[in-house]
Amino acid sequence: MNGPAISVFALTGIGEVRPGDDLVRLILDTGVELAHGDILVVTSKIVSKAEGRYVQAADREEAITAETVRLVASRTFDGHTMRIVENRLGMVAAAAGVDASNTPDGWVLLLPVDPDASARALAAGLRAETGAEVGVILSDTLGRPWREGQTDVAIGGGGVHMISDLRGTTDQAGKTLSVTTPCVADELAAASDLVKGKASGNPVAVVRGRGDLVGPLTLPGASSIVRPSERDLFWLGTAEALDQGYRDGYAAASREHVSEHEKKDAT
Repeated sequence: MNGPAISVFALTGIGEVRPGDDLVRLILDTGVELAHGDILVVTSKIVSKAEGRYVQAADREEAITAETVRLVASRTFDGHTMRIVENRLGMVAAAAGVDASNTPDGWVLLLPVDPDASARALAAGLRAETGAEVGVILSDTLGRPWREGQTDVAIGGGGVHMISDLRGTTDQAGKTLSVTTPCVADELAAASDLVKGKASGNPVAVVRGRGDLVGPLTLPGASSIVRPSERDLFWLGTAEALDQGYRDGYAAASREHVSEHEKKDAT
C-alpha cells in the first residue's frame, strides 16, 4: 500500500512580469483551479518586478553594498570577488540577493521590501478571488554552508506554517524528540524548484497534499526562520574571524600595556 503523497506542478503562461502587474490576476489567468490547502510557491523575482524593485546601477557591486548590513565573508576567485553578507532583511546570502539576470542593461533587481507582507497580500488576494484557503511561499535561490550548488528556500510566507515543530513527540522507538523542527517551508520551496526550473519561464508552482500546513494569514512568515546573528555559530567567515580575533587580541594587549604603565606611574 502506498503512503502519503503530494503533487507539485508548475503554472504555465504567466509571461514577463512588469511593474504594477496584478500577480493574483496573472496567476488565475493561467486557468489553474485552486483548492483548499493548496500552497503556491512563487519565485520572488516576479514579486520584485511587480513591485518595481529595479535600481539603476552601472556597477552591481554598488547595489550590493547599499543592501548590505554586515559583511560575513569575502573571497576573490579568478579575479571576481564574491561577498557573503547579511542584507537588510536579516538574510545571509551571496550578493545580498541583488539580481542582475533577466533585467535591462544598467539595472538590477532587489528583493521585495517585505517578502512576508507580499506573500500575505498575494495569499489574501487569491483567497478572496477563489474562496479557497491557500498559502503562499516566496522563494529565492541560496547556497548552503559546506555544500556545493544552490537550492531554493523560503524568504516570504503568507498563511503557511514555516516550521513543523516535532519537539515533545516520540519517534518509532518511543524516544522523545527534543530538537527536531523541520523547516517545511524551505523543503516546499526546494521541491517546487524541480518543476519551475531556472530558465523555463514558469515562476509559480502549486503544491497539493499538504493542506495541514495552511492556516490563517496571521501565521509567522519566513522572517521567523532567519536565525539571529547572536545565535549563529558561524557569524563570520574563517579569514574574517581570524582577523577579528587578531584585532581584538591586539586591542586587549594594548589596553593591558597602558594599564601597566599607569600602575608604574602611580608608584
